[in-house]
Amino acid sequence: MTTDLSGALHRLTSRVRAFDAARPRVWDTVLTLFWTGAALVDASGGWRNTAADPTVPAGLVVGMTLASTLPLFWRRRRPVAVLAVMAGAALAGAATGAFLQVAYLQGIPLFLIALTRPARTLFLSAALLVPPLVVGAVRFPRVSWDQHIVPTLLFYALVALLGLTVRSRRDARDHEVRLAAASERARIAREMHDIIGHSLTVITGLADGGRYAAAKRPERAAQALDAIGTTSREALADLRRLLGVLREDETRQDTRQERGQRTEEKPPEPVRDPQPTLADLEPLIAGVREAGLPVVADLPPAPHPLSPGAQLTVYRVVQEALTNTLKHAGEGAKATVELTYTPDALVATVTDTGTAAPPTLHTRTHTGQGLTGMRERAALYDCTLECGPPPTGGGWHVRLRLPLEGSPS
Repeated sequence: MTTDLSGALHRLTSRVRAFDAARPRVWDTVLTLFWTGAALVDASGGWRNTAADPTVPAGLVVGMTLASTLPLFWRRRRPVAVLAVMAGAALAGAATGAFLQVAYLQGIPLFLIALTRPARTLFLSAALLVPPLVVGAVRFPRVSWDQHIVPTLLFYALVALLGLTVRSRRDARDHEVRLAAASERARIAREMHDIIGHSLTVITGLADGGRYAAAKRPERAAQALDAIGTTSREALADLRRLLGVLREDETRQDTRQERGQRTEEKPPEPVRDPQPTLADLEPLIAGVREAGLPVVADLPPAPHPLSPGAQLTVYRVVQEALTNTLKHAGEGAKATVELTYTPDALVATVTDTGTAAPPTLHTRTHTGQGLTGMRERAALYDCTLECGPPPTGGGWHVRLRLPLEGSPS
């Protein structure tokens, strides 16, 4: 029962976050209208229960209320400016003796400042919260100044501390994702290095054989030259992709050094094994079946030859998807692996019938780096990668579209 409730809460939270990411203005409008409506209800008369001067004109109370709620619409883009406007309304409320409860909404932009702005900005913003408290305590000393000021300051301090805590957790998660991506790029670079080294070995052998064949069998020499041209072009394309991965990793490394972040993490030791191809998918799926996951596979042969790097990309994505299914789909889940060829692309699809809760972006498995690794590999060959619940609902769905050479991505 607890697990079901936790899963339902997780799915609800994920949907709210997805809606907020897709339509932030709608969410901002809803939140602003909610707090404005609640504050106006209090401004209709309830504010007098806590006011030091209940004779404050109603129009002024409504104006201060709107000044404390409507700016919330811009809280994410301009949290400091929003806090300044709300602090001005709170100062007016303290000076007139209205003491509106809506002043506590200053905690919303304060939380966002702690979450997204430098510590210096947080300290400067905190200065906006003190004057209304001091003015209220001096003008209407109903209780001792510490009873009037300290509890409210403690409330704001807890809000700021919550923002800093969420920020530190987010930064730690982002750092782990960056490490996972860097590790996967290093692994991709090693694999591409092996593929390029193999291609160069083939070229050398063809060149040596072609030299001897030129004197006795010119037609075999021409065949060798054709093979050298094909292999060298593939090796050159793989080399360009490898350099792109290394250049991107170097750029990110320099950026982290400029920001003063630690960069001494050691990459894992390379494994010198032959790189898998599409022909190795059957043994991979057989191993997954032995691990307890029923898998239905449809793996037709490729109508056209694929480069070793492209085959490796497809293999690794299928491998990672099946591993995540084993870890996250739950009991009773089944999986389907399908390769489909179109005139311009190879489409690899892995679908399971387990729970729809996705693995996190920094999920680590023994075969790679979860969704982060899939995306790194997809970007290497200009692929399209889709991860999420399938259109039919339920389970999880990974779809990789690998453009064939010479076709648009």
